[in-house]
Amino acid sequence: MRAICRCLQTDAHVTICVMDDRWTPELSLQERDGSCRLSLGCHAYGEGRTLQEAADDLVARLLTLAFCLRSGSRLAVSADGPALDLRWLSLLHELGELAASGIDIRERLFVTGNARRAA
Repeated sequence: MRAICRCLQTDAHVTICVMDDRWTPELSLQERDGSCRLSLGCHAYGEGRTLQEAADDLVARLLTLAFCLRSGSRLAVSADGPALDLRWLSLLHELGELAASGIDIRERLFVTGNARRAA
């Protein structure tokens, strides 16, 4: 039986399970009243006047979350929101590692076949 994740011990109090399979939530684009909203799954989004601005905003928000996770800061999860998928934490961990290595996370996020246009 193949393990679906590996666990990383970041310190004495934090263990992060990293999924073995590469997973990226679906990107969706909504345009309204001259602005764009680019969503990555249901947990992160970016907004701007253009698609490029929305993508830049999304990347900045994801980097903030990834660096908070890497630094050991607490991430608040609302009980009113959607349940947190462990794949999200794994993705954030991966994005943080890429960024810390000097790699642009856009290459990881904006993969072919990952987008849909919202109605």
